[in-house]
Amino acid sequence: MSTVTASQKRRTLRQLLQGARALRAPGIYDGYGARLVEQVGFAAAYMTGNGVSATLLGRPDVGLVDLTMMTDHARRVASSVDMPLICDADTGYGNVVNVRRAMMEFEAAGVAAIHIEDQVSPKRCAQMPGDRTVLEFAQAVAKISAASAARSDSEFVLIARTDSAGALGLQEAIRRGQAFTDVGADAIFVELKDNPHILQDIQTIKASITVPVVVNVDSAQALRHLHEADLKQAGIDLAIYPALARGVFGYAMRAALSHLDRVGNLAGYEDQMFTPAQYNEALGLSEVEAWEKRFDER
Repeated sequence: MSTVTASQKRRTLRQLLQGARALRAPGIYDGYGARLVEQVGFAAAYMTGNGVSATLLGRPDVGLVDLTMMTDHARRVASSVDMPLICDADTGYGNVVNVRRAMMEFEAAGVAAIHIEDQVSPKRCAQMPGDRTVLEFAQAVAKISAASAARSDSEFVLIARTDSAGALGLQEAIRRGQAFTDVGADAIFVELKDNPHILQDIQTIKASITVPVVVNVDSAQALRHLHEADLKQAGIDLAIYPALARGVFGYAMRAALSHLDRVGNLAGYEDQMFTPAQYNEALGLSEVEAWEKRFDER
């Protein structure tokens, strides 16, 4: 259980976004992954909607996970760690009225930040083929304005995401980012497609935006090769890695299943698995046992 309040986590995130080094948030989709991220020493985690759709429904990220499913899940994940949790909030799950409720629910869930995108519903994950259809400019700005106004905790971090660069061009994405900032967004996330000029595109965005810039590092090979020390210089204040947990788990689980099917047992595979002790340590069993012993009535 987390011993840090939601407001404290949000203040911490705000400080990290203004730091001299870029903040890296590995992608997770459950409390187990979040605890591993924290134990390795990262300062924040990113809960990917794509990964949540996979783990809760076993289906692709095409808008099937609704607000209640996402925030119920986020509440459990956020409470499992002391670090800030950044969550994917898709399109805000509807119009400005729905966005108001979404802000209330994510705040109540204890997460530190969410990002809301300007895709039309039903949305499609940016890593799927093809360009995305986005809201008209005024509608997109109104949604972010409503999200900002709906906050009850001024520390809650609102990240405005635009998926307009692919279909409408980088300058339109920047125009939207500037407008989102004007109505209260704390950071801007321009979803970019892989292209030979992506690093230059990020520099252009950074030069045009007055708040921290968020970049999906999984979106391009050039970004995946950036080291931590290079991120800030590249114009990135927050680097998210959405595919990390879901990609690693899928690869490792399939490899283990193939071994079990081919060999007939897991003998010789132990060095590629957590031992029971490592697993229990990751989940904090010793802490639970210490608490239990403290109140032992025998």
